[in-house]
Amino acid sequence: MVILIADDESDIRNLIKISLEENGYTVLTAQNGKEAWDILSTQDVHLAILDVMMPVMDGFNLLRKIREHSTIPVIFLTARADDMDKVLGLGLGADDYLAKPFSIAELVARVGAQLRRSNEYLSPKEKSNVNITYGNLSIDKEKCCVYKGGEPIELGAKEYKLLLHFMENPEKVFTKRQLYNAVWDEEYYFDDNTVMVHISRIRNRIEDDPQKPKYLKTIRGIGYKLHYIGEKP
Repeated sequence: MVILIADDESDIRNLIKISLEENGYTVLTAQNGKEAWDILSTQDVHLAILDVMMPVMDGFNLLRKIREHSTIPVIFLTARADDMDKVLGLGLGADDYLAKPFSIAELVARVGAQLRRSNEYLSPKEKSNVNITYGNLSIDKEKCCVYKGGEPIELGAKEYKLLLHFMENPEKVFTKRQLYNAVWDEEYYFDDNTVMVHISRIRNRIEDDPQKPKYLKTIRGIGYKLHYIGEKP
């Protein structure tokens, strides 16, 4: 499970990071809300721990952006014990709230509880979609790992998100702009060359012969689609 910690106090970030890693979690850190949002936009995160008062973008505004796209559990940390802050945070969609100073053991316990609760409320369809298989390719969404014929494939964050988007929508044709909007999440900017470069990188990893792709097909004048040519296992 991947946990994101966003706090502008390095001592607190490091303490939480070490404690969570000792409990088997993968931990990503950010020192402000903007940095945290950049991570959330490019990597799969299962739970976020957010400080309320952060520079560039505070915890409340970050939570607003998160809830536009995701239902991951969010735990707020704050140095302010104001009930109105708690009401606002929970009203915006936070799942839990801890006032500083807090017990690190209690925080770790609350992280585990939120992750268990999140998993319990997944529908049977959502649980079955944790692992996706298409042809000889498979993706473990919880571990953010890609496999070909059972062997792991190394992909960058954008390549992973692109391939995941295709595997969640097999046989569907996407324009370059649609792919860019889906993965880069930049509504007012578009670079088709960026998409082509990342498609090429994916092909170099998943295709036996990138010049004769069996998975990612180019639809001339339109875009790309995932269409497996070959015997499925």
